[in-house]
Amino acid sequence: MLVFIIFLQVCSLYAQTSLKEIDLNIGEYAVGFRHYTVVDSTRIYKIENDFNNRLVHRPIPVSIWYPAMIGYKNLEQLTVLDYLQVLKEEEESKNLPNELLLDWFPELGETPQNRAHLTEKVNAFSNARFLKEKFPVVVYAPSYQASSIENFALFEYLASNGFVVISSPSRGTDTKWLEGGTTKDMETQSRDVELLLSEIHKYEQIDSSRIALTGFSFGGLATAITVMKNKSIRALVSLDGTERYNYAVLEKSPYFDLDRFDIPYIHFAQKDIPKEVLVSDKIPAKLNYTFQLYDSLRYSNAYSYKLHDLTHSHFSTIGVLFAFRDKRQDKNDAKIMASYKLLCEHTLQFLSGTLKNEESAMEFIENSPNKNNIPETLVSKKMKKSIVKGFDSNVFIDLALNQGFQGLIPLYEETIIEHPTLRLEEGMLNNLGLRLAFNAGKMEQGINVFLLAVHIYPESANLYDSLALAYFYNKDIKNAIANYKKSLELNPENQNAIDRLKELEK
Repeated sequence: MLVFIIFLQVCSLYAQTSLKEIDLNIGEYAVGFRHYTVVDSTRIYKIENDFNNRLVHRPIPVSIWYPAMIGYKNLEQLTVLDYLQVLKEEEESKNLPNELLLDWFPELGETPQNRAHLTEKVNAFSNARFLKEKFPVVVYAPSYQASSIENFALFEYLASNGFVVISSPSRGTDTKWLEGGTTKDMETQSRDVELLLSEIHKYEQIDSSRIALTGFSFGGLATAITVMKNKSIRALVSLDGTERYNYAVLEKSPYFDLDRFDIPYIHFAQKDIPKEVLVSDKIPAKLNYTFQLYDSLRYSNAYSYKLHDLTHSHFSTIGVLFAFRDKRQDKNDAKIMASYKLLCEHTLQFLSGTLKNEESAMEFIENSPNKNNIPETLVSKKMKKSIVKGFDSNVFIDLALNQGFQGLIPLYEETIIEHPTLRLEEGMLNNLGLRLAFNAGKMEQGINVFLLAVHIYPESANLYDSLALAYFYNKDIKNAIANYKKSLELNPENQNAIDRLKELEK
């Protein structure tokens, strides 16, 4: 609970900010927004405000921002209030009158300044048509018990620059309430992230080979553990993620495996917590300088930034616009908005570099802040390069998977020149070929694996027997006969080949 308490520090001032003053330079694309609910039928959930004991399949509200077409009639440009309607629904208070909204939710607050935010126009249009192009996708995990829309200005900014962003709220395992930041909470949110990873395949405009995860606060833990489970992720962005502050929660997961964390990783941290706050709120001073995950990574190009004008709650749009200010440590609103803009710009550059292979964007991330004309009084940075992973059969299989198990013999010949110690075991190739060959829709991939296998092991009667079997079930009788004969030539006692040939040559 310690880190959770840190970010509930006593505050006493209200924000005086606006979307216009954040001044994000919107990109070339118009932005569409959709919100809907899908169901995870593998999990049970209780909606608390139904005031009954009925259990339902777990509802997953989904918010999605995307490059859109807006050149037609009846499009509605959204306001901040429209986003807060999503907040009400996700907090199971959708019938709450709007006049009570700011008082009802602790992250908001009823003030004239906050009331004025409700009518501010945002950049998204409701239910606009998707552009008919392919875009990389960012899957977002919110902070502790937060809404899918908590960082809507960042999401609109990314969508306007050619990304799809998809998000769902942070909820507990059985009800909307989390347990207090436990490993179980983290695993629950990770499963929600994985459901979104499945959801993106419903959109033909999303390029599912270019996926990044982004997590804020507790969502940083959920995305970090998801990276260790899922090899389809290409980059990870952490907005003051709790993996920095509560590494022990991560370590307790059965999926924890630092060797699988081998993608580019960028972490943005809050300013150092002042001594006055550390003492009064009983926060360990080491949280200002320790970062065990970053220090432990070996196979990831990792970047660690510290934003000296932001405290934790200001890493989200809702925090910048609505959160109380802590007069013991928060900067003035102009500095907070300027630093939030820097956060969004750095996030865009990192994603453009890692998902779009834009050289200038990656150069920006590799540069020091000074070289990017950003004073180190605003941002400081450290970075480290990954060490080269030992090239083994698992790495080769990942390469083969990335090209759909096509062209395996040329891939192997090229790879063995660069990595002469690579050894692909005969038994491993035989098992992989069989698994693919008898997996629906992957027969051709299995045959390709067997062709590679007999290329490497041309004296293996067993591999030719397996290749013949795959051809047989693919109804390629000519090649089945040829490979059974080859197997029998290498092993005249192969009774299976003898029996199959008698059957096939009738």
